[in-house]
Amino acid sequence: MLTEEKTSADQIQAYDRLSELKAFDETKSGVKGLIDAGITKVINHGIPESNMEEMINGVRDFFEQDDDVKKQYYTRDATKRVVYNSNFDLYTGKAAGWRDSMYILVAPNPPLPQELPEVCSKILMDYSKKSMELGCTLLKLLAEGLGLNPNHLLDMDRAGKHSDNSFLTLLLQDNLGGLQVLHQGHWVDVPPRPGALVINIGDFVQVMSNDKFKSIEHRVLANRGESPRISVASFFTTGPRPSSKLYGPIDEILSDENRPKYRSFTVKEYTDHFRAKGLDGTSPLLHFKI
Repeated sequence: MLTEEKTSADQIQAYDRLSELKAFDETKSGVKGLIDAGITKVINHGIPESNMEEMINGVRDFFEQDDDVKKQYYTRDATKRVVYNSNFDLYTGKAAGWRDSMYILVAPNPPLPQELPEVCSKILMDYSKKSMELGCTLLKLLAEGLGLNPNHLLDMDRAGKHSDNSFLTLLLQDNLGGLQVLHQGHWVDVPPRPGALVINIGDFVQVMSNDKFKSIEHRVLANRGESPRISVASFFTTGPRPSSKLYGPIDEILSDENRPKYRSFTVKEYTDHFRAKGLDGTSPLLHFKI
C-alpha cells in the first residue's frame, strides 16, 4: 500500500472544476450519500484510467525489487519522506496484518525526484497531483454540506477493522478486491470497478462535523491467491508534522441542540493513541468522546 499526504488548495494548480462536479453528480447519491454511508465510489473524476493502472503497476514494481534495493527505505521513523515497512502496528497490534507498505510524504513540500524510488517516481508525482485536485473538490463539497464556506475545511489546515486517521481518503484498488465496510452490523463487499475510486470519510471530518459525517469502519480480507493485493491510499491529513493546533467540532455548526460530542485534541495526541491501540477493531474516536 502506498500512502500519500495532501495539502491545501493554494498549493494546487488549476483543474477542471466542472468535470469534478460532474463526477460527484453522477454518483447520484449527493452529499447525503457521503453523510449516510461514510464511503462512496466516484468515476469520471479527472484521473485517467491509464494513470490509475500505471500507479498500481508502479507500486507492484517497487515491491518486486530485490530486497537490497528496498532496504534503503525500510524504517519505522514516520517523519521520513519515504517509509517502507511491514505492519505499522507490528509491535502493538493483537495480530499481524500481513501487509508491506510504502508511505510517501508528498506535501506541503514535494520530495525531490532523487528522494523517491526510481522505479515509480514519475507516476507517483503525477498521480498524487491529480488525486490532490479531486480530494480538494470533495472537501469543498463536504464543507457546503455543513452549511459552511466551501473552503472552510481546506483553510483549517494550511500548515484490521479500523477507520481512517485522516480527513479524507481516496482509495485505488487493484482487481483482486477484498475491501469490506461495516454497514448496519454486517460486513459488505466493496468490489473494485475499473476507473473508479473509493472515497472514505476520515475520523477528523467526523469529529469536526460533530458526527454529521461518519468515518466508516472497514477491513480487508486476507488474500489466499498467489498474487498480492495492491492498493493506493491517498490520505488527506496533517501527518507527522508537529503542530499545537487543536481539532474538535466546528464552532459554526454547534448550538444548544447540537452540543459538542468530542473534546479538542492535537494531531499528535490522536496519532499516538491510534498507533498505540493498533487495529483492534475499535474506533480511536471513543478515546476523545465527551
